[in-house]
Amino acid sequence: MAEQTINLSVGGMSCAGCVASVEKALKAVPGVESAEVNFAGHSARVKGDVSAETLIQAVIDAGYEAAEMKDLEREQAERELREAAAYRRKLRQAAVAAVVGFPLMGSSMAGWLPTLEASPLTWFVIGFITLLVMIYSGGHFFSGAWKQLRHRAANMDTLIAMGTGAAWLYSMAVLLFPEQLPSLARHAYFEAASMIIALVNFGSAMELRARGKSSEAIKRLIGLQPKTARVVREGQELDVPVIEVGLGETLRVRPGERIPVDGAVLEGDSFVDESMLSGEPLPVAKKAGDALTGGTINGQGTLLYRAERIGSETVLARIIELVREAQGGKPPISRLVDRVAGVFVPAVVAIAVLTFIIWMLVGPEPRLGYAVVAAMTVLVIACPCALGLATPISIMLGVGKAAEVGALIRNGEALQGLAGVTTVVLDKTGTVTEGKPRLVDIVPFHGADAEQLLAIAATVEAGSEHPLGAAIVAEAEARGLERLESHDFEAIGGHGVSAMMNQQRVRIGNRELMEANGVFLGHLAEEGERLAAEGKTPVFMGMNTTGAALFGIADPIREDSVAAVARLRAQGIKVALLTGDHPLAAEVVARAIAADGVVAQVRPEEKEQFVSVLQEKGERVVMVGDGINDAPALARADIGIAMGGGTDIAIESADITLMRNSLHGVADVIAVSHATLKNIKQNLFGAFIYNSLGIPIAAGLLFPFTGLLLNPMIAGAAMAMSSVTVVSNANRLRGFKVER
Repeated sequence: MAEQTINLSVGGMSCAGCVASVEKALKAVPGVESAEVNFAGHSARVKGDVSAETLIQAVIDAGYEAAEMKDLEREQAERELREAAAYRRKLRQAAVAAVVGFPLMGSSMAGWLPTLEASPLTWFVIGFITLLVMIYSGGHFFSGAWKQLRHRAANMDTLIAMGTGAAWLYSMAVLLFPEQLPSLARHAYFEAASMIIALVNFGSAMELRARGKSSEAIKRLIGLQPKTARVVREGQELDVPVIEVGLGETLRVRPGERIPVDGAVLEGDSFVDESMLSGEPLPVAKKAGDALTGGTINGQGTLLYRAERIGSETVLARIIELVREAQGGKPPISRLVDRVAGVFVPAVVAIAVLTFIIWMLVGPEPRLGYAVVAAMTVLVIACPCALGLATPISIMLGVGKAAEVGALIRNGEALQGLAGVTTVVLDKTGTVTEGKPRLVDIVPFHGADAEQLLAIAATVEAGSEHPLGAAIVAEAEARGLERLESHDFEAIGGHGVSAMMNQQRVRIGNRELMEANGVFLGHLAEEGERLAAEGKTPVFMGMNTTGAALFGIADPIREDSVAAVARLRAQGIKVALLTGDHPLAAEVVARAIAADGVVAQVRPEEKEQFVSVLQEKGERVVMVGDGINDAPALARADIGIAMGGGTDIAIESADITLMRNSLHGVADVIAVSHATLKNIKQNLFGAFIYNSLGIPIAAGLLFPFTGLLLNPMIAGAAMAMSSVTVVSNANRLRGFKVER
């Protein structure tokens, strides 16, 4: 670990003696070079080769509180710089290999290069340049192959290292010992080594670029934290950068502001929009003692609260870290090739060794020359040039086909991985449902006129910013009802609203508001329980002391959600519903769409954990969501799918975005994935088959009958034919049609 400067917020210090105790505890930590504790700012600045966690534990052991004061924005900027540097390095490696490989291949095919016998010096120079390319552009393949070998395994690195290494060694053997090799085997494969390295590095660069784009989700999450906070210090209110807010400090949040850090309310009443945590549009009432979460939005009231978690300890920072970890764990697009290589490489090596032994035992003189040529030719012919095309070209066409059905795919791994999905996890609000509360029931008191009561309710609620009130107003406007006259409007925190109309006090809100003001509800109370059991929110209206109406407000299920879920289940895919909403509302929706399971009242980190548990059980999970609270689960899932109408953060965290707010898009893109994966497998077969057919010839199968070893022209034809086969087969995807 390199030397760094760590800033800590220290809580619990009350005098100069406390400062000395904290400084002593910090300086006693191994690796600390200097530690300065500031009593006024309740902070500590530590330099050294040490982790923040170790320092925090030392302060806690000394009897105080501590948390790292972390600049999330600066940390993300540093990460992006490192990722950009890795992307540029891969591009440089691909470019260097291509600059050598492409001209060499073109010159060789055009017959511009001299023969090996005519100008061996020219070929020695080419061989030396190719070696430099293999070291600079392909060194990581060889180190990766060595690591795999130590673990008795093989992957794509092994295949590339084996093929390119064998091609170069064989070519150099031809240059150094031409007389000891059969004339038909005297051919150099330097261009093949450079070309394969160039193609694979370019693919890796594109993968890094796709992964780099996913950092937009992190940046948007960081943007939820305000830049400054209003702290109360020694009786004065000051606006300071959020990074300078310490543990235990008192902060003021005014109406409409985002809450800077996590804490607990000391004074005030308000409603807070916590949709980033729960996904639910209804704000949550807050009073003294209630918890506040950084990044959520305060409503109309003013709150005074104590900071209890700062920096990397806040809920928002943990969500960011969850998204970051999940995105970092995405497997590379070459995974399928790795599986094939895991079987193919050992088989080819075994054939090469067997070939060498047979030639040494029964081959003609010079036996060693023939044995080396045959074994090396097996290794060279086994590395297919079309491997660089087999997966990317199908992915490219599959991504285009997915766009036709309304799905924008951020990376090829997502399209490839969808084919193996076993469980689809659906967020409720905004995904299965419309995401906006709507008035769905009006129950008048003993036959009163429903539309007149709605007009009265809409007039009172016009002064409220609550989503339930907005649903009542929206329904009245949709019916063309005129606004009436009212005055003396009052918002009752956590309960509802009231106003005067026609010399009557009209109250609209929950049952507690009615009971507190002696409003007789009669049969409306029972009707309210019925609506609640159906997952709807009951809103009562009373006029003076008599109940007037009951309004049922719900988030309606999208028209096509039921049919779309049925399509998924028909494919043998399990469907689970995951929501931060109340269990009753969740159960109603789950029954309506025939979900296999439902989990309610979950927070963002719990959604991510739910997905992780499914994955640990062997499930391949698709998460579908639309909100900030879905971001960690979207990133953790094998494939994350965001609804097009969702938040930018959900869209940036997901691998796939549906352009239409319909779950049919999920079933459609899975169908495209199945077709694409089938095409990839066919391409891999095509990429390997010609070379595999060439292996027996390379091993010398025809020699006893014809006296011929593998002609280099045959090897070249095999590589060309495999590429033509791959491209032709991939283009069949253009004609694929999704069936509903």
